[in-house]
Amino acid sequence: MESWEESHKDYYKVLEVDFDATDELIRLNYRKLALKWHPDKHKGNSSVTAKFQEINEAYNVLSNPAKRLDYDMSGGCYIINRCSLREYLARFKGMILTCNGLGIDHSSTWTNQLVDTEARDT
Repeated sequence: MESWEESHKDYYKVLEVDFDATDELIRLNYRKLALKWHPDKHKGNSSVTAKFQEINEAYNVLSNPAKRLDYDMSGGCYIINRCSLREYLARFKGMILTCNGLGIDHSSTWTNQLVDTEARDT
Protein backbone atom coordinates (compact mmCIF):
# COMPACT_ATOMS: atom_id res chain seq x y z
CA MET A 1 0.00 0.00 0.00
CA GLU A 2 1.25 3.44 -0.98
CA SER A 3 2.06 5.87 1.84
CA TRP A 4 0.41 9.27 2.13
CA GLU A 5 3.66 11.01 1.19
CA GLU A 6 4.09 8.86 -1.92
CA SER A 7 0.57 9.66 -3.08
CA HIS A 8 1.13 13.41 -2.57
CA LYS A 9 4.16 14.14 -4.71
CA ASP A 10 5.52 17.65 -4.97
CA TYR A 11 4.61 18.36 -8.57
CA TYR A 12 6.56 21.62 -8.51
CA LYS A 13 9.74 19.73 -7.71
CA VAL A 14 8.90 17.11 -10.35
CA LEU A 15 8.73 19.86 -12.98
CA GLU A 16 11.68 21.72 -11.42
CA VAL A 17 9.79 25.00 -10.95
CA ASP A 18 8.97 27.23 -7.99
CA PHE A 19 5.53 27.32 -6.47
CA ASP A 20 4.76 30.69 -8.04
CA ALA A 21 5.94 29.68 -11.52
CA THR A 22 4.00 31.08 -14.44
CA ASP A 23 1.97 28.86 -16.75
CA GLU A 24 4.54 29.51 -19.46
CA LEU A 25 7.47 28.39 -17.28
CA ILE A 26 5.57 25.26 -16.25
CA ARG A 27 4.91 24.47 -19.92
CA LEU A 28 8.54 25.08 -20.93
CA ASN A 29 9.95 22.93 -18.12
CA TYR A 30 7.45 20.20 -18.87
CA ARG A 31 8.52 20.10 -22.53
CA LYS A 32 12.22 20.06 -21.59
CA LEU A 33 11.77 17.23 -19.08
CA ALA A 34 9.40 15.24 -21.30
CA LEU A 35 12.00 15.28 -24.08
CA LYS A 36 14.79 14.33 -21.68
CA TRP A 37 12.86 11.44 -20.09
CA HIS A 38 10.90 10.18 -23.09
CA PRO A 39 10.87 6.34 -23.08
CA ASP A 40 11.83 6.19 -26.77
CA LYS A 41 15.22 7.69 -25.86
CA HIS A 42 15.79 5.06 -23.16
CA LYS A 43 14.48 1.85 -24.64
CA GLY A 44 13.64 -0.87 -22.16
CA ASN A 45 14.25 1.14 -18.99
CA SER A 46 11.16 0.92 -16.79
CA SER A 47 12.40 3.58 -14.34
CA VAL A 48 12.52 6.09 -17.20
CA THR A 49 8.94 5.22 -18.14
CA ALA A 50 7.88 5.81 -14.52
CA LYS A 51 9.70 9.17 -14.46
CA PHE A 52 8.03 10.17 -17.74
CA GLN A 53 4.61 9.27 -16.33
CA GLU A 54 5.33 11.28 -13.17
CA ILE A 55 6.25 14.32 -15.30
CA ASN A 56 3.03 13.96 -17.30
CA GLU A 57 0.97 13.60 -14.10
CA ALA A 58 2.54 16.75 -12.64
CA TYR A 59 1.91 18.73 -15.82
CA ASN A 60 -1.67 17.50 -16.02
CA VAL A 61 -2.34 18.99 -12.58
CA LEU A 62 -0.26 22.18 -12.73
CA SER A 63 -1.33 23.20 -16.24
CA ASN A 64 -5.02 23.17 -15.29
CA PRO A 65 -5.92 26.20 -13.11
CA ALA A 66 -8.70 24.42 -11.20
CA LYS A 67 -6.60 21.29 -10.55
CA ARG A 68 -3.60 23.42 -9.57
CA LEU A 69 -5.63 25.39 -7.02
CA ASP A 70 -7.07 22.19 -5.57
CA TYR A 71 -3.59 20.63 -5.42
CA ASP A 72 -2.12 23.72 -3.75
CA MET A 73 -4.84 23.79 -1.11
CA SER A 74 -4.88 20.04 -0.39
CA GLY A 75 -1.14 19.63 0.14
CA GLY A 76 -0.86 21.77 3.26
CA CYS A 77 0.19 19.13 5.79
CA TYR A 78 2.67 17.59 3.40
CA ILE A 79 4.15 20.97 2.60
CA ILE A 80 4.53 21.99 6.24
CA ASN A 81 6.42 18.78 7.07
CA ARG A 82 8.69 18.82 4.02
CA CYS A 83 9.46 22.47 3.22
CA SER A 84 11.84 24.95 4.71
CA LEU A 85 10.39 28.12 6.16
CA ARG A 86 11.38 30.02 3.01
CA GLU A 87 9.58 27.52 0.72
CA TYR A 88 6.51 27.52 2.96
CA LEU A 89 6.29 31.31 3.00
CA ALA A 90 6.75 31.48 -0.77
CA ARG A 91 3.87 29.05 -1.27
CA PHE A 92 1.49 30.76 1.10
CA LYS A 93 2.51 34.41 0.83
CA GLY A 94 -0.86 35.36 -0.65
CA MET A 95 -2.74 33.89 2.29
CA ILE A 96 -0.26 35.34 4.78
CA LEU A 97 -0.61 38.82 3.31
CA THR A 98 -4.39 38.51 3.33
CA CYS A 99 -4.39 37.47 6.98
CA ASN A 100 -2.16 40.40 7.88
CA GLY A 101 -4.59 42.67 6.04
CA LEU A 102 -7.39 41.30 8.21
CA GLY A 103 -5.73 42.59 11.35
CA ILE A 104 -3.88 39.52 12.54
CA ASP A 105 -0.98 40.52 14.77
CA HIS A 106 2.06 41.48 12.69
CA SER A 107 4.50 40.68 15.49
CA SER A 108 3.97 36.95 15.18
CA THR A 109 6.80 34.45 15.25
CA TRP A 110 6.37 33.86 11.50
CA THR A 111 6.76 37.55 10.71
CA ASN A 112 9.85 37.85 12.90
CA GLN A 113 11.42 34.77 11.30
CA LEU A 114 10.72 36.13 7.81
CA VAL A 115 12.27 39.49 8.67
CA ASP A 116 15.32 37.76 10.21
CA THR A 117 15.68 35.52 7.14
CA GLU A 118 15.45 38.44 4.71
CA ALA A 119 17.96 40.46 6.75
CA ARG A 120 20.49 37.62 6.60
CA ASP A 121 20.08 37.31 2.82
CA THR A 122 20.98 40.94 2.15
